[in-house]
Amino acid sequence: MKSGFVAIVGRSNVGKSTILNALLERKVSIVVDKAQTTRNVIKGIYDDGDYQIVFVDTPGIHKAHHELGNIMNQEAFNSAKDVEAIVLVADASKRFDAGDQYISETISKDTPMFVVINKIDLVRLPEAKEMVEKYKEIYPHAKVLEMSALENFNVDTLLDEIKKILPEGPRFFPEDTISDKDANFYISEVIREKLLLTLKDEVPHDAAVKVTKIQNKKESVVIEATIVVDKDSHKGIVIGKGGKRLKAIGIKARTDLEEFYNKRIFLELFVSVKKDWLNNPRLLKELGYK
Repeated sequence: MKSGFVAIVGRSNVGKSTILNALLERKVSIVVDKAQTTRNVIKGIYDDGDYQIVFVDTPGIHKAHHELGNIMNQEAFNSAKDVEAIVLVADASKRFDAGDQYISETISKDTPMFVVINKIDLVRLPEAKEMVEKYKEIYPHAKVLEMSALENFNVDTLLDEIKKILPEGPRFFPEDTISDKDANFYISEVIREKLLLTLKDEVPHDAAVKVTKIQNKKESVVIEATIVVDKDSHKGIVIGKGGKRLKAIGIKARTDLEEFYNKRIFLELFVSVKKDWLNNPRLLKELGYK
């Protein structure tokens, strides 16, 4: 068997989680069209019997404005060390700027590199070729691929290219493992995804989810979770008039969770205010970010 770890890195909102889900052909990482959606390092495991690839989805590298942002950036850079390969993802629809330059100067050029120019369906051919040439100049030994993960264009090509460079190795996870995260993490992420999709820009990232109860019964699962916000005004926004928004978040989350468990889900959501939790080491640890 050939096996290894492959880090997926890049700026926020370039499509790293969409690429991971496409490579695994199932959803292991939430996808929202917002910056810094992925907050934790998530391992997704591809295993076809001959190859086991542990893909490491990382938080988007960005200019941090709070302690949580610093943690996310550090986790992203740490995850790109001691791996068999790095998949650096860039957004074809955005111009190369200082943020991209910073990443190119920080990420190791000694590790086998695949540069993925994602969202290729959003740009014209000359613009795409210009970006491809730019990254070939920066990473002359890298394989540069144009991709649309959303349209599943060139996803298999990336997978095949990664397989070519993997060494002989052990199976790091049991054969039927899809992710290193447990059910508690998955539930909290599903709820957070539905919150972001429901509220759009009103509470973009100042919310976390803590699962407080999972009771797995024969034909159903009872779940209780608390949405944590850092301002009193945000609590009212999340709940909505007459509780309509909180109910909508719960309905959307329940649909995904019933598919995950293949059981009926009883989900109860609460909202709690923890002021400035994004800069509080104790609360960050409590919420799973340290």
